[in-house]
Amino acid sequence: MGHTHALTGAIAWLGVAPALAALPLLTETSRFIETGVMVNALNPAEFVAGAIICAGAAMLPDLDHPSATIAQTFGPVTWGLSKAVSWLAGGHRNATHSLVFAIATGFGAHYLANTYPIGRDILVILLIGLALRAIGIGIPGKKFASAMLNIGMTAGLFVVFRSDNVGYAWLGLAVAIGCLTHVVGDCCTEKGCPVLWPMRQKWLLPWKIGIKTGRAFEQKFLAPVLSVVVLGLLYLRLAPQ
Repeated sequence: MGHTHALTGAIAWLGVAPALAALPLLTETSRFIETGVMVNALNPAEFVAGAIICAGAAMLPDLDHPSATIAQTFGPVTWGLSKAVSWLAGGHRNATHSLVFAIATGFGAHYLANTYPIGRDILVILLIGLALRAIGIGIPGKKFASAMLNIGMTAGLFVVFRSDNVGYAWLGLAVAIGCLTHVVGDCCTEKGCPVLWPMRQKWLLPWKIGIKTGRAFEQKFLAPVLSVVVLGLLYLRLAPQ
């Protein structure tokens, strides 16, 4: 379900970001530490922004399903986008649930981040909104009020990230990791995914366990455990050393 995808996306980012931050070109600026030595590193705001954006990106493959809750995040805007994606992908759990899609969206986001600031900002806003929607930000039974709350919180987070001088050289990688996390998660369900699309064979991992979505295991066990893991990783990454 949406919250599971979003939480695993955040976990994936928080788990690998420290190592990736040392790679060339993933940080836009070299920052001074107390000794005056130049180092490449993500600041705390970038860790948090990356976790939220990766969580949102972990929902992108399900934009091929116009009836999914995630397609209603920004009302007609995301619904229309979902209809277009569904048509292009050939329906639910086809092209968007593959390595090709994860890689393509990652490169696309990287291109936007480095070429079109306006396009990059639109993508970031969309992904923040998707993440908030997936983890359940909203008012039960109030679609319009939920949409307004999501829009307000999305705008607020975006402004905060901009004020904290968040660079986005890592954006493409965060998007690719989020999409890939979604694919791996769906491969653990009973229906699997066409990982090597355009080959249509559905992959189920690990060893065809076939977890059924939305059942007690996911709702009452998996979601709380993943939430605790996210909070634990945030503490480890952000706590003073």
